[in-house]
This record gives sequence, C-alpha cells and structure tokens, in this order.
Amino acid sequence: MVQVGVIGLGMMGATHLGVYAKRDDVDVVAVAEKNPDLLHGKAQAEGNIEGQAQRGADLSTAAKYAEGLDLIADARVQLVDICLPTPLHVPFVTAALDAGKHVLIEKPLARTHADAMKIVEAAAQSDRVVMCAMCMRFWPGWAWLKRAIDEGRYGRVLAAHFRRLASHPGGPFYSSAEACGGAILDLHIHDTDFVQYCFGKPDAVTSAGYAHPTEGIDHVFTRYEYDGGPMVTAEGGWAMAPGFGFVMQYTVNFERATAVFDLAGEHTLKLFESGRVEHVELPAGMGYEHEIDYLVRCIAEGRQPQAVTVAQAAESVRLVEAETSSIVSGRRVAL
Repeated sequence: MVQVGVIGLGMMGATHLGVYAKRDDVDVVAVAEKNPDLLHGKAQAEGNIEGQAQRGADLSTAAKYAEGLDLIADARVQLVDICLPTPLHVPFVTAALDAGKHVLIEKPLARTHADAMKIVEAAAQSDRVVMCAMCMRFWPGWAWLKRAIDEGRYGRVLAAHFRRLASHPGGPFYSSAEACGGAILDLHIHDTDFVQYCFGKPDAVTSAGYAHPTEGIDHVFTRYEYDGGPMVTAEGGWAMAPGFGFVMQYTVNFERATAVFDLAGEHTLKLFESGRVEHVELPAGMGYEHEIDYLVRCIAEGRQPQAVTVAQAAESVRLVEAETSSIVSGRRVAL
C-alpha cells in the first residue's frame, strides 16, 4: 500500500484524487491546499474534458493542511503528488526529496529549462522514485501510436500532425503568462513532448504564434525538422472563442496506412489501410490512470521510471523555449 499526499486540489489535483479513489493499492492519507473551500470539499475544480477532476476519494480520514510543506513533513506520506502552479515545482520537489519521499510532478516539469534542470539534478542525487506526469505517453490511443511507430507496423512515418486547441480556461494562474508560461508551455508541451518521444530530438524548429488572451504565446504552430525523416507539425493553443470546447487530435500517415485520432469522435482511433477503415479498440481509461498505475508499479518494484524520465521532461521544456524563440525572432531555430 502506497500512502499518498496530494498538494494542490485544482483541476489536476482533483483528477489525481479521482484516480487514486479507484485503486486498492494506494491510500490518500493527506491533502494540502491554501483555498479552504477546496481543501474541505465545499468547492471543486472543474476539468476541461470529460472524466477530469472527478476527485471521488474519501478524504474523511485524510490529514488536511493549508501548507504543502506541512504535508511533506507528515511521516505517513510516502508519495508526494505535486499539482501546484508551475513556478512552485522546484522548491516543493526538492523539499519532498530532501524528506525522503517519492514524487509525482504535474507537467510541465518547471517554468524554465534552467529550473527543470534543478529538478533533474535533485532527482539524480536521490534514491526516491521521481516522475513527471506527461500523460500523453500513457493515453491509450497515443500509446498505440508509439508502439506502431517503434514496431514499423505500417512502414515508415511519412507525415504526422498533432492538434490540441481549447478555449482559455480562465482563472488567475492561466491568465498570467509569467506564472503558467502561456498555452505554449502549459498546453502545447503535451504534443512537443510526444513528438520527441516518437521521433527523437528534432534538428530544428520553425514556429509561428501569437499572444491572446494572455501576454504569452497562446496559439502556436510548429514544424519540427528531421533530416531525412518525416514531416512533423503540431498546432496548439487556448485562444479559441468561449464555448469552442476541447480538441485533441492526430493524423499520422505511414507508408501503408493512415491513423487518425480524435478525442471527440464516435470512434476515437481509426486506421485506414488497403482501402478499408478499422475502428481500433483501445484500453479503457485516460492517460492519468495509466501513468499513475505505472508510477505505483515503479515504486513497488523499486525502479526509476523509464516510460518518461525527468531528463526527458526537462528536454521538452527546452524544446518549447526553442519554439518560443522561433516565434519571437521569426526565424528557424537549430537545436
């Protein structure tokens, strides 16, 4: 039984609590949140897709702290789940590791690549299990794509396009580009990370984008250049008009097939091959369930995560910074 403490009960903290509530091998023994209404269940954060922010866990016996550092000091807590604003990741990760706790950190790993490297260094000096919650690596339709690419199941990838668009989520954190980094860091990084996961570090990026409604980059379109490799692009942002909803899609063209994923589709994953279309059956659940399942198994087996490492999560922050540089300069940025 892994005893968990969750710091931050916003959208992602509530989502993680919902996952823990379904498991019989974890026990949420403590939660921490500065907002007393969220802490005591009088209010609850909302998600932007169905299935998020379910909470669900029985917190009647869990210790409740206004300060995250008090939760970290709780001797019962073995795993600290950090769902705090991005600029707070470094101090809370280092405090948890100093206290001998395992750590799950919500994405992005940190506000800047320089800060992300502080977490990488702290994790390297610890024997605790540390993982960044890059949930797309575990999302069933996306995990299917990664396996198909690695196995060469349908030949080489010729082109791949990823698309993640939403209305602005609102609230003080997401309205401050200084805090959240704009959509390019907080939202688009999912696809930036998955591109690197599938195809490796690109040789260069060329990006276009604009700021709206924050002062950060809130809509981005990037071409990831691979010498002799596939054409890879991604579009992401939260600049769409209110009521637009949430779009999460990919289209990947292999030599012998085309895969199309659409979160809102009647069949989320369709495979076009040899003149036929197959509706691919996928495992149940979202990436959050599968990433936490993987983390709990890593803790039980005493091994560091390999499906996503903190070094890889830091590299994705670095790539987002290269995309930002390309937008600001109007030039291609070599990596």
